[in-house]
Amino acid sequence: MNLAAVDLNLLVAFEALMEERHVTRAAERIGLAQPSMSSALRRLRALFADELFLRAGAGMQPTEKALALAGPIGEALRQVRSALAPELAFDPATARRRITIAATDYGDLVVVPELTRLLRMEAPNIDLAVRPLTDATAALAKLERGELDALIGGHLPDSPRCIRHRLFEERFVCIRDAARANRSERLSLDDYATLPHALFSAAGGDGLPSVIDALLARRGLKRRVAVTLAHVVAVPFAVAGTDLIATLAERVARRFTHLAEIAVVAPPIDIPAFAIDLIHTTRAAQDPALRWFLDAVDRSGSRLRY
Repeated sequence: MNLAAVDLNLLVAFEALMEERHVTRAAERIGLAQPSMSSALRRLRALFADELFLRAGAGMQPTEKALALAGPIGEALRQVRSALAPELAFDPATARRRITIAATDYGDLVVVPELTRLLRMEAPNIDLAVRPLTDATAALAKLERGELDALIGGHLPDSPRCIRHRLFEERFVCIRDAARANRSERLSLDDYATLPHALFSAAGGDGLPSVIDALLARRGLKRRVAVTLAHVVAVPFAVAGTDLIATLAERVARRFTHLAEIAVVAPPIDIPAFAIDLIHTTRAAQDPALRWFLDAVDRSGSRLRY
């Protein structure tokens, strides 16, 4: 291919189409009229001898060739941008910025408070907006479109256009009414299967089947979910003063031991730990403020590691 004949603006158009998956939105993203973006797409198809983007519903889906080109083209554009726009110094102590993230209930309760303390100490003029992360697929799409700067939580989906960074791992514990427990208690397997459970389910269903239910099924056991709650903060208060038990992430459970009359006890089965991740796009590398913020999230996570 003769590089002298390649218009760099076509690669910028390709990047916008890959991220937006929509001709009109891609055009708006880089300041083109819709007909100009359609023309750029035709030229891209001729340049790479491939359709690149196919109509699918209200948007467009990339072909295998487009997906293979996305990484190299994105990296080439990042290097060009870096060369043409020397980085400005970023001082978190004086910078003014609004950063918008989405976090699961877990992220809200565990990671965001630690992050907020760090921001108030090191970057008091940076405002943080936290959106609820209840639909992970939709949140990931917003992240890719630039409507969000990062996602924080567990069990988040992958994307070839995003970077996943593990903050730490979380493990499970059980909680029960404090009057019914003692400090050294580990629930017996029989109690775990026969006592009624309170369950957190953000989706609003009964949450079954789950990893826990699969582990019980292997032993020929099944638990009864007596109460299903839409918010994790409601679980400890539902358990306190009742015969209910619940299985929660440990760092969440321990935040409520002084607020609700509950005790944290060990579960009778080994439940696999899960990762708490920070997800962001490759665009963050081009933004000094976002790079600092992502490092701040990582440092907050390091303070929460066991």
